[in-house]
Amino acid sequence: MQSLSNRKKVLEQKPMNFWERIYLPAIFKGLSITIKHFFKPIPTVRYPEVERPYSKNFRGQHSLKRDEEGRERCTACGLCALSCPAEAITMISAERQKGEEHLYREEKYAAVYEINMLRCIFCGLCEEACPKEAIYLDGPHVTADYLRKDFIYGKDKLVEPRFDYKDEHEPTA
Repeated sequence: MQSLSNRKKVLEQKPMNFWERIYLPAIFKGLSITIKHFFKPIPTVRYPEVERPYSKNFRGQHSLKRDEEGRERCTACGLCALSCPAEAITMISAERQKGEEHLYREEKYAAVYEINMLRCIFCGLCEEACPKEAIYLDGPHVTADYLRKDFIYGKDKLVEPRFDYKDEHEPTA
């Protein structure tokens, strides 16, 4: 068996020539790289003055959609919460009262619908799992904030704004 001292290899260094000893070629090579990058266009986008163009398949902030009549599409089936690998979606379902059943197609609705944006990985599985096409990742990017509780988005931030659908279908005079 060989001892450890016998296994060590001695690295031989060749002596440096005159140009390597004065380091001028290395300095000029470094300066040439710096000057080359100095004249390249700047990749930084001056946000918020200039907004970067996003691709068609950009996954932004979640939004809960409404149907043609202005009603919420979500029926609180829970498939989006089950398909979320980060477990970022919390939902509590409720049943409609007897007086308002005729206004809606479905008996159930999401009384509470929350997404923890700090946990969300924007994978889009909730969007694919929804049978009613109620949730989409088509909003802007998630904004910065200072408190963790402000990253829990409820229905107040997620449901798309309601506008009067009846006015759209009436003929204009």
